[in-house]
Amino acid sequence: MFGKRFFGLRGPKLNYAISIIAGIDFLLFGYDQGVMGGLLTLKSFTKVFPEMDTSESLPAHVRSRNAEVQGVAISMYNIGCFCGALACLYLGDKLGRRKTLFTGAMIMVIGAILQTTAYSLGHFITGRLVTGFGNGLNTATVPVWQSECSKSHDRGRLLMIEGALVTGGIMISYWIDFGFSFLEPSEISWRFPIAFQIVFALVIVIFILPLPESPRWLLLKGRETEALEVLTALDDVPADDPQVMGELAEIKTALEETAAATFKDLFTMDENRNFHRVVLGYMIQVFQQISGINLITYYAATIYEQYIHLEPLLARILAACNGTEYFLASWISVFIIEKVGRRKLLLWSTAGMSASMAILAIMTSIGGGATGIVAAIFLFVFNTFFAVGWLGMAWLYPAEVTPLRIRARANSLSTSANWIFNFMVVMITPVAFANIQYRTYIIFAVINAAIIPCLYWFYPETAYRSLEEMDNIFKKSKSIWDTVRIAAQEPLRHGKHGELLVIPDAERRASDLTKTESKAEHREYIDGSSETI
Repeated sequence: MFGKRFFGLRGPKLNYAISIIAGIDFLLFGYDQGVMGGLLTLKSFTKVFPEMDTSESLPAHVRSRNAEVQGVAISMYNIGCFCGALACLYLGDKLGRRKTLFTGAMIMVIGAILQTTAYSLGHFITGRLVTGFGNGLNTATVPVWQSECSKSHDRGRLLMIEGALVTGGIMISYWIDFGFSFLEPSEISWRFPIAFQIVFALVIVIFILPLPESPRWLLLKGRETEALEVLTALDDVPADDPQVMGELAEIKTALEETAAATFKDLFTMDENRNFHRVVLGYMIQVFQQISGINLITYYAATIYEQYIHLEPLLARILAACNGTEYFLASWISVFIIEKVGRRKLLLWSTAGMSASMAILAIMTSIGGGATGIVAAIFLFVFNTFFAVGWLGMAWLYPAEVTPLRIRARANSLSTSANWIFNFMVVMITPVAFANIQYRTYIIFAVINAAIIPCLYWFYPETAYRSLEEMDNIFKKSKSIWDTVRIAAQEPLRHGKHGELLVIPDAERRASDLTKTESKAEHREYIDGSSETI
């Protein structure tokens, strides 16, 4: 099997294989996000790293200092991810998609080994940085690799599925943390869960290189014969198939378009409104992170135990159940994203997240058993709203709103925002809980409430819109206040099932000429109006 080209797979089977490896990488991403949450309160962990012990038995000033250390140590992973994502701007095109993923997975293996074998805080932080760097390479590459090997009509759905798989990794990490907590006081209770991520990474290492390279990257490097071989394998057609030759020509045209762009083009405000569109993509990644989701993802068990005051066993069970419910809820968006649209999902989910944080603040400020139960429930509710509206949207929307010419650079910039603001939230969370306690939830309730008008006034609907349609909408916008209104008024070119609703001007003119209509009728078409059918 390993001796055959692409494992002997072609057509749908080869596409499935690519999706499986991409999915495993996102499982690894999610596992790494969630694994530390259930380990921070283990006695065997705080015995090795007393600098990160934030238990209430400690004096207030010691707990506050340790909270700062814990926030920095855990968030160093996100700094590593940030650096890895930026490094991918250079390594991605130099190594190719597969070799970058292979390198990232190997680095994550090394980082996991460093964390697993750590007996000092510096050793542990080094492992977090190394693991994050590898994950940054992978998360910046996997969506590109998969999208460049998949069909355009599958990309949105695949990206939402990848988001769901991130929560699948979080769920797995929570349950492994819970299961191994019964081995306390043995250090295996925290060392094995950290080491388990190596399993996912090794699967990527073993299977990634025999799979196809991105045909786009191959053409970028002038390897047209290999690119054609990949395209024919993905479509399971002969090399001279007209559809494949047309696809090859389209990729060449797109490469010529993107190759002409420079970094300065991100900040231009001509008729294409590039800077306007870059800001929309950048800020939606910022909004996703400052919503407070990683307050729960990284610290769920700690919140249940130390701040809602549940028993340690119950706290870990609830954290694991929270991760499971988060995973299940994330699949809702896969089925409704196209039916409901981007704006409605974002607006309703953000309102729900703001209300959930407000209720969490009220319940934890009152204290007591009954209010603790309500607070525990609303951690689930917050995750549900986030999973449905924001989990995959922040990765999907920037690609839909930015033009082809600057899309790669704009998406790299917006991804860097995701990681740096992820770092900020993860770093400040334990410090905030140690010093202002329930008021931490108020901060995030207000932030989410402030995001709602930003979404309403500035973010146009992109569902069922082609890239060319979005270009047209922004060209018609004279200011940042116009875009939402114009998007709502502009007729859709295609329906919910891909059917043609509006004939584009160029197609109408061609149709007009073939039908040899009168000169007067032909001029009526040229005036720029559209005909709805």
